[in-house]
Amino acid sequence: MSAESKFAVWPRSQPGLGSDYVGQWSQFYGLYARELIKTFRNPFVILITIVQPFMWLAFFGSSFAAVPVAELDALLHAPPGTGYLAFLLPGVLSTSMLTIGMFGSMSTIQDKRFGFMKRVLLTPTARSTVYLSKALGSATRGMVQIPVMLIAALAFGVHFQGTPLMWAGYLLGLVFLGFGFSAFFLAVTASSTDWQTPGVLSNFITMPLMFASGALFPSQNYPGWMQAIASVNPVGFSALLGRGIMVDGVADWTYLGYLAIFAGVMVLGGTLVASRYLKVE
Repeated sequence: MSAESKFAVWPRSQPGLGSDYVGQWSQFYGLYARELIKTFRNPFVILITIVQPFMWLAFFGSSFAAVPVAELDALLHAPPGTGYLAFLLPGVLSTSMLTIGMFGSMSTIQDKRFGFMKRVLLTPTARSTVYLSKALGSATRGMVQIPVMLIAALAFGVHFQGTPLMWAGYLLGLVFLGFGFSAFFLAVTASSTDWQTPGVLSNFITMPLMFASGALFPSQNYPGWMQAIASVNPVGFSALLGRGIMVDGVADWTYLGYLAIFAGVMVLGGTLVASRYLKVE
């Protein structure tokens, strides 16, 4: 027997497309579970998540407490007796989903700086898998605030309208909004390792989108240029969908369609960007 035949190495069978898909799904699940564990094992993060909604409603929601109800309803373009808290709640839920993307990008930069991202990218895990697990984990983190904020609103005397089906659609819209903005922030910071980048980017983007959305104040009172921004602002779509359900008991599913398109475009574009530019150094 020759040395060549004695020490020959037989080629391994190459996995098919189905095996690759199963492998990426398993890696995605592991990375997504890690994002959730990082969130829920930190008592301080959980405490802030619970307290922050109460602070929004208590401080910001009470800013119009001295305004007579009739004048306030006219100012809000809302049905009689709505009150600012009921008007504000869908907007606060929407703006909270806007800001959660910043924390997802900060988590990515942390993983880069401490070497975890480098170890992951040295494995067969696709960059798109890492990116999507981060985006979904960030959106899930934002959804934690929703039941807390609804309980806070009930404690402040807010009464809700709408059917369970409407509420399910609204929650889905919030998922689309959070997933879309998480995908956007992660794509923009895909090649960055600077701690300051997410914060600077968030302040630059969230402030105009928050105030030019109709989430905190009725867009009918805005100047023309702000109304133009509000007419294409996904934060406003989410706020209007939720406000119609909570206040009027009416769901305009067109807004849900807009949010689904927004999330789809952001995730698709972000996946393409991350597949090329997501790097450690």
